[in-house]
Amino acid sequence: MTDSLTILGLESSCDDTAAAVVRQIPGARAEVLSNVVFGQTELHSAYGGVVPEIAARAHAEKLDLCVIQALQEAGLTLKDMDAIAVTAGPGLIGGVMSGVMCAKGIAAATGLPLIGVNHLAGHALTPRLTDDISFPYLMLLVSGGHCQYLIARGPEDFTRLGGTIDDAPGEAFDKTARLLGLLQPGGPSVQAEAEMGDPKRFRFPRPLLDRPDCNLSFSGLKTALMRMRDQIVAEKGGLTRQDRADLCAGFQAAVVDTLAEKTRRALAIYMEGNPATPTVAVAGGVAANTAIRAALQKVCAEAGATFTAPPLRLCTDNAAMIAYAGLERYRSGARDGLDLTARPRWPLDKTSPALIGSGKKGAKA
Repeated sequence: MTDSLTILGLESSCDDTAAAVVRQIPGARAEVLSNVVFGQTELHSAYGGVVPEIAARAHAEKLDLCVIQALQEAGLTLKDMDAIAVTAGPGLIGGVMSGVMCAKGIAAATGLPLIGVNHLAGHALTPRLTDDISFPYLMLLVSGGHCQYLIARGPEDFTRLGGTIDDAPGEAFDKTARLLGLLQPGGPSVQAEAEMGDPKRFRFPRPLLDRPDCNLSFSGLKTALMRMRDQIVAEKGGLTRQDRADLCAGFQAAVVDTLAEKTRRALAIYMEGNPATPTVAVAGGVAANTAIRAALQKVCAEAGATFTAPPLRLCTDNAAMIAYAGLERYRSGARDGLDLTARPRWPLDKTSPALIGSGKKGAKA
């Protein structure tokens, strides 16, 4: 490939409608020319979580506006694009369908090649977009709907070492926030409270640490928090601000300790392959949690591996990661037809058995 590639990306797998333009010149790092995200937090705030039907309708209303704004911010038109990439799964099926149909319409009207992208691959390849890291690297994808350890060997070559068998960490944070009357999304709210609390006052379980594998479980932490909350309310007639902060601190400490230990185990497996430049990357919305980042950095330092995490705006759902993943697929010769289908489930590792459980973005992949 001797010419530069310019890709328009669309993302609509959950509650963020996004469009972005990414360009890469041969021999240079990819550049994000625009990255537009229309959030839906206000639409879902009254329901304590994402309502699929509301999300799908909002995507259908905003996708074309998102594309127009992304092109305007990039100073380009559809004629300047080499291809259009779109999240084709996994995710809330109504939202994924909205994005796929929009991308198909653009492709049919312009003749642009269509590239279907796995949403999880978008997250997993983001460190290559932001830090130009080389394969193979260990990836911890930790978000509202997914959590898994992957060895990334190529744009479509992933080996899953383990993942959550029930609630993803982001779901656990959201449910904890709801139980304690905190604002959504729960991750930032719980972290803010935890910073004012005592993590040792309440002892939470560290799930699955008695097992030698890299699988995770977080639903029990939510149940443990609910029981502790109810016990305090029964004894005192309610929660004080300090009670709430201490509960958040104890809960977050349990998540941090669990992820740190499981990362240590996944890293040991990854290092057995003797990678030339050992690198551990983390992406997904929960990667913004500063306590989690600090713990993972310590684990990597102990093992002699480089730690990297994308900036927050590229950790949460966005279309720049989809455009870049599409660029990687396009460069490898991948193309999809107008029969591209939306998929609620789409595992990155096609050989490992499916993980049990489901999350906000569908069954675990």
